[in-house]
Amino acid sequence: MGNADLRTLAALSEVPFDEVAGSVVAVDAHNWLYRYLTTTVKWTNSEKYTTSEGEEVANLVGIVQGLPKFFEHDLTPVFVFDGGVTEMKDDEVAKRREQREKAEERLEEAREAGDAVEAARMEARTQRLTDTIQETSRELLSLLDVPVVEAPAEGEAQASYMARKGDADYVGSEDYDTLLFGAPYTLRQLTSKGNPELMDLDATLDKHDITWEQLVDIAMLCGTDFNEGISGVGPKTAVKEVKKHGDLWAVLEARGDSIPNADRVREFFLDPPVTDEYDYDTDIDPDVEAARKYVTETWEVDPDEVRRGFERIEDSVVQTGLDRWT
Repeated sequence: MGNADLRTLAALSEVPFDEVAGSVVAVDAHNWLYRYLTTTVKWTNSEKYTTSEGEEVANLVGIVQGLPKFFEHDLTPVFVFDGGVTEMKDDEVAKRREQREKAEERLEEAREAGDAVEAARMEARTQRLTDTIQETSRELLSLLDVPVVEAPAEGEAQASYMARKGDADYVGSEDYDTLLFGAPYTLRQLTSKGNPELMDLDATLDKHDITWEQLVDIAMLCGTDFNEGISGVGPKTAVKEVKKHGDLWAVLEARGDSIPNADRVREFFLDPPVTDEYDYDTDIDPDVEAARKYVTETWEVDPDEVRRGFERIEDSVVQTGLDRWT
């Protein structure tokens, strides 16, 4: 389901950081990392984060610049990483690969034309989470004592499950699919300036007088990452049809339509592969000096690009510790 579609249905409100301070946030790691990765690439000279062997680790700059926002507002992040890609998402992965390939072609054209602005824009679009980015992100988070959970499949599904269990207070993601995975509360815009946006599942269901299962049915009629929607059906029509007929199957029967693998997609949202095999300490004690050396010496990132970020991490951790004792 397109983000615009789900946004029109979701119950959203701005929430001051003061109201969520002291909370644990299960962060959809790939979603968060990708946003900082693309921003870093777009606005930073690639020489600043490229090693002498040609490895690009813009993710390390993004992590150091992005983590202080959690610490400064007394939020404990738990980064939840994707496991294997489900076969149901093959079409979506192929679509993204095609988009990236087109962006790479436009990037080369922009470079040949000397168009630095267009080149920066296209370079941001070609980013992907390489093996190096995956490994170095986990290692840097470990040095900063930030908990990491490995999901068996979708990270946002695992994060949503942790929030439903009460092991996290919020899910942190820009993706509206956390609603479909049953996250009670999602904090959005954690990579943006200003206060976060709170997405409330129960308030969303009450707003439309529907159940969680019906919300998933509505999303599937419009289209999700795992299935094509029904032609001509948008969110308003989908809500009306599901409320009239009761569930996805009755709507499809009434319309004479079908959705391939509908039962599997529906079950994936309502009962996705998740794990209880995780354990983490929310009292974070980062080794800032070791992390700084890892970033600037081991991976040769320009110290100027991460100096302020590390200073903010040090300052916020000290202040948070003082606040807890007063």
